[in-house]
Formats: sequence, C-alpha cells, structure tokens
Amino acid sequence: MNINEYQNYHETKAHTSAEFPYNTYLCSIPLDFPGVPLHWHDELELVVIKRGQGFVSVDFDKRLVHSGDIIIIPPRCLHAIEQDDTFKMEYENIIFKPDLLSSGANDLCMIQYIVPLLDGSLPIEYFLTPALGSFEALSNCIRQIDLVCADQTPGWQLAVKSSLFNFFFLLISERQKKTVSTSSNSKSLEKMKTVLKYVENHYTEKLTIDDMAELTYYSKSHFMKFFKAHMGIGFTEYLNDYRLTMAARLLKSSDDSILMIADASGFDNLSYFNRIFKRKYGISPGAYRKA
Repeated sequence: MNINEYQNYHETKAHTSAEFPYNTYLCSIPLDFPGVPLHWHDELELVVIKRGQGFVSVDFDKRLVHSGDIIIIPPRCLHAIEQDDTFKMEYENIIFKPDLLSSGANDLCMIQYIVPLLDGSLPIEYFLTPALGSFEALSNCIRQIDLVCADQTPGWQLAVKSSLFNFFFLLISERQKKTVSTSSNSKSLEKMKTVLKYVENHYTEKLTIDDMAELTYYSKSHFMKFFKAHMGIGFTEYLNDYRLTMAARLLKSSDDSILMIADASGFDNLSYFNRIFKRKYGISPGAYRKA
C-alpha cells in the first residue's frame, strides 16, 4: 500500500469514488508505518485484524486486539492504532460513506437503524471478538466482502452492499447494551476533535499551548489539564509524538534529506529532531530509513 495515500486518507482527501463510496486497504504495523495517531473523519471504518496484535482506541476506549477481531469506528469517532511493544499487526481497513447504505431521503432502514447505530443512539459494541454470540456470522460477512472485492465479477458492488446490510443486521439484532455518552462527555470529545484536527492540519507550523487554549476558549492552565486528562500526556509531548510519526512515514516514503523531512514535520532544529527521534524509535533517522 502507498504510505502517502494512507496518510492523506485520514486528513481531508476522499478515498472512495462518488459512484461507489467504498474502499479497502491492507496495512501493517510497524512495516508500513509505526502507528496511526488519534484522528477522526466522516467515513465509517471497519478495522479487521488479520494477524498479530496491537492496540486500537475508539473515543478514548483503548483495547488490545488480536487476530480475527473486528473494530467498528463510526463516523466522527476519535480513533488510533498503535503497536504493542515489538509485536507486528496486519489489518484490513474497510472504509465507506454511510450514504452507501441509503436508498433515498425516506429510506426506513437508514432512518430507523443505520443512522441511530452510527450516531450512538442505538448502542452497539465497537470491539467485536469471539466472545460475541454472532461473531462467526459477522466474520463471515467480512470474508464474503473480501472474496467479491478480490474477484470483482460483474455485480460485485451488489454483493458488498448485501454483506454490509447483513453485518449491520447481525449487530442490531444481537446488540449489547452500552452506555451512551453524556452531553458533558460529548462536549469534551468535540473539543478534543477540534484540537486534534487542528494539529493534523497545522503540525508543520509553530503551535503553542496558548494557540490551543484560544482555539478551545479555555485558559492556558485549564487547557493543559483538559488535554492531559483525556490524552494521558501533555500537549507538547503529543505534538512532538505526532510530528515524529509523520517524519517516520516520510523517511520510508520519500527520498528527501533528513533536514527537509525534519522541517516538513514541524521541527526547525535538526539536532533536537535527531535527539527525540532516537528517544522514540531507538535509532537515528538515518538508521531508521535504512532499516
């Protein structure tokens, strides 16, 4: 898979066609990239773990996932994928717009089931494991999708939609009770989405805690407490980590000099970049590129 294509996907660029808004990517951590930082987008995403294990978080619910597990990421949910120590993880991303399942403005299935399922008013379990009664049937839906996408015989799009409808039918018919976020928590999530999206779009620029406080209408001290309470680390540490992740991707996907990559990732001091890169990855940027 093209690393730049994936990087652009979870920013702002569309990776589905207007005629059939559906796509699939195969990814590997850390072979393709070290991880996927916390982000959100308007498409629905299914993450299917093919091999190994790692961490996936959905709206700050972080869990260890294993081969076979399926993770549902509704539109606008914050999510991230991380490596578990030295373990490798191969996974499939199934990404599509909810409109793919709509038959028009007055579609009963969309209004009564799909929309409530995606906005959280019809609670479901986001992490699907073999402990779920309908897990085998849900996994079979994914297998059918993979098969028809591989062959792409005439009418394969119909088979994809059929399997997706069956997948969501199984989820709804055996849904687990799940507490819906309170309005207070929802407000915090929206604030955090604003901050993280701003970082995605401006990480190459100079960003300060004062900027983020102004963005969220918090005082500087309140913002620092707010960010650390939700992310577990301070904003500056998060920003550096995000920039290092982007730099690691560029080291693998481009032939630019290390100085250019440091600058393109938001670091204006090469020695500082080299130092914290080695602290995060255990080797220098040059050695990382060669490896």
